[in-house]
Amino acid sequence: MTISNQILPLLKEPERLENRLAEIPPEPGVYFMRDSSDRIIYIGKSRKLRSRVRSYFRDGYNKSERIATMVKLVAEIEFIVTDTEAEALALEANLIKQHQPYFNVLLKDDKKYPYLCITWSEDYPRIFITRKRQFGKEKDKFYGPYTDAGLLREIVRLCKRIFPQRQRPQPLFKDRPCLNYDLGRCPGVCQQMISPEEYRKIVQKIAMVFQGRTQELIDILTQQMNAAAENLNFESAARIRDQISGLKSLTANQKVSLPDDTVSRDAIALAANEEYACIQLFQIRAGQLVGRLAFVADAHAEPGAILQRALEEHYQTADSVEIPLEILVQHDLPDSEILADVLTQRKGKKVTILTPLRQTKAELIEMVERNAQYELQRMQKLGDRNDQAMQDLAAILDLPDVPHRIEGYDISHIQGSNAVASQVVFIDGLPAKQHYRHYKIKNPTVTAGHSDDFASLAEVIGRRFRKYGDDPQLSRLGNPDWPDLIMIDGGKGQLSSVVAVLQEMNLLEDLRVVSLAKQREEIFLPGESKPLTTDSEQAGVQLLRRLRDEAHRFAVTFHRQQRSDKLKRSRLDEIPGLGHHRQKQLLGHFRSVDYIRQAAPTQLAEVPGIGPRLAQEIYDYFHPS
Repeated sequence: MTISNQILPLLKEPERLENRLAEIPPEPGVYFMRDSSDRIIYIGKSRKLRSRVRSYFRDGYNKSERIATMVKLVAEIEFIVTDTEAEALALEANLIKQHQPYFNVLLKDDKKYPYLCITWSEDYPRIFITRKRQFGKEKDKFYGPYTDAGLLREIVRLCKRIFPQRQRPQPLFKDRPCLNYDLGRCPGVCQQMISPEEYRKIVQKIAMVFQGRTQELIDILTQQMNAAAENLNFESAARIRDQISGLKSLTANQKVSLPDDTVSRDAIALAANEEYACIQLFQIRAGQLVGRLAFVADAHAEPGAILQRALEEHYQTADSVEIPLEILVQHDLPDSEILADVLTQRKGKKVTILTPLRQTKAELIEMVERNAQYELQRMQKLGDRNDQAMQDLAAILDLPDVPHRIEGYDISHIQGSNAVASQVVFIDGLPAKQHYRHYKIKNPTVTAGHSDDFASLAEVIGRRFRKYGDDPQLSRLGNPDWPDLIMIDGGKGQLSSVVAVLQEMNLLEDLRVVSLAKQREEIFLPGESKPLTTDSEQAGVQLLRRLRDEAHRFAVTFHRQQRSDKLKRSRLDEIPGLGHHRQKQLLGHFRSVDYIRQAAPTQLAEVPGIGPRLAQEIYDYFHPS
């Protein structure tokens, strides 16, 4: 007889539950709910841990269906006591990101919304738009996510015209600035013609635009313009006047009618269906709409909890000047007092959270909710289109179910040289770039002047599924990395080569593989001499085409990178004693072979790993006379 050591839910052991609740102190902190498998299923915070946790198990407590389900699963409760509510708020946010508990509100990382990044970790900060928010460097600052990518690009473009800043990621010349310096659009960052301190002052002005402090910046520049004019420095005054004019154009026609337009406000609302909640946050400063941000979350939680999580995520990395004095919310927040107190401490002024029910502020919330509804409808249409495409593809290929994960493969080379392959992944009909992979073709027969796409594809598929062939007991059922469908870019020949290698690994029965030919968009199945009868405009065929085009783009991009790196190193390969690692050191320091050629032996010797003797050999190679 087998005796289970699994812990029972606390509701089934009232005595253990009461003892555990009595151990929790009435202090601020964070609590963990664990299930019988010791998994963390919920993380929360409270000013008074004991009363908050006890409320979950109190009869008659008005619990949502989701929370009621969660409580039935709780087998253990843990807690961490903090000194203040602010520490509890920050700790909870970090732990939710780390553990991703099932019953917490989790904001989705939706790649269609871009951020603006300022790299304050660098001496000369860069400003760029990205769809991937990274937390590797604490000093780097992300603003967003912005709903209108086109407007964001336009604002960045205007900022580059208004304020002189670095225009290129890498210097164009080694010993002189480019034309942007002569045009007054760059202060000569590449040649360090401006100190890091002075350059950071310029970037701080640009940051004020994205902090919603445009009017404050205009006031500061107006004072500087007047001072320059009084000192008869008319050229400087004219330059500042043009900057003020450009900044005013950014906020033109964005007036929001409110009774008190001197108060900074954020207004947040959501619209939800059975699956998703689309959240919109309007940033209003001096009566003007200066930012419109968007978040997406699962819709299984209460609306107030979803709004609370979005606000906590948004303000967690915000500077004190970015925090408004008033936050208008569509629904009451479960922990509005904690959030308001924490924001008040950081702001240094009282921050109020309101749920307006009438007059102008309620109308503003209605406007934000209306925009959230439009975004939800757009997401719903996109989801319906993807569902239709996957169902159509399942019908075309006679699949037992709609394909959740589809992988596409392509080969790229120039007459066999620098041959590479790509693996792209679509999940639920959308690109999942975190699962993309590159392959360098290792087949010794694939060389310059001799290509073999059949052998290259067979090699890549063999490497992708090698671990499953080596270990027949390795579980494939339920494995998130196991594809429901594989698409090969090519015709019958490419497909046959892949089928052969899958047969050798005894995986063909477990994998569904097809190929899509380029010319007529024909779909081939293993063992079939003729393509399937399809319409090129069918939703399922278009999904395969999108996958094929993405695989081709990804392969070509990697091939160009490899070819460029090889061209850079081709001449350096001829220098004795200069291996691959030292070549990378040289190119990282001088940026190009042309700069290496111009460098003196003393300059070459400054590169790590390049001593005086090797530096002289490099110099002599480029200067044989």
